[in-house]
Amino acid sequence: MWQEILDKFKRFPAQEKVIRLVLQRGFQINDQARVVSGQIEIPHAQIAKELEVDRRVVDTTAQAIREDEVLWKVFRNVRSMIYLGEVAPILGLGVIEITPVNAVKTGLLGDVASAVARNGLSIRQAVSDDPYFVESPKLTIITEGKIPGDLVILLKEIEGVKRVTVY
Repeated sequence: MWQEILDKFKRFPAQEKVIRLVLQRGFQINDQARVVSGQIEIPHAQIAKELEVDRRVVDTTAQAIREDEVLWKVFRNVRSMIYLGEVAPILGLGVIEITPVNAVKTGLLGDVASAVARNGLSIRQAVSDDPYFVESPKLTIITEGKIPGDLVILLKEIEGVKRVTVY
């Protein structure tokens, strides 16, 4: 589905940048073709400034989404979520970042979760980057406690794991 969305904007690179940002941030498009987070409107000029595009590109992209029945169903319902990755060390939580060999291969999350559980750690959060939107996708696991060294060794031995980073 994501590739289909991106394909609709392939001929318009500036609009594709808008699409990617809206999806990555979990923003929605409302009935008035405005970019929002819940009921909070995100000024199109601010989005344009961050992306270094003209504000009208954001306006046009939001309008195109609103006018396309399939796109609008997606973009009116997408939501953002809290991500603990950067604050986990401050909160005393562990962070494991897995770089996969192939991000679209199935089973990696299950294998990593099993290894973490076998080491007696509870997973607070698991976030996997979408390989259609992120150039170098990673799997980030936030654990209830610090990461023991033997777990790192075990994770490196899992098929499909390219690199393990612990914070």
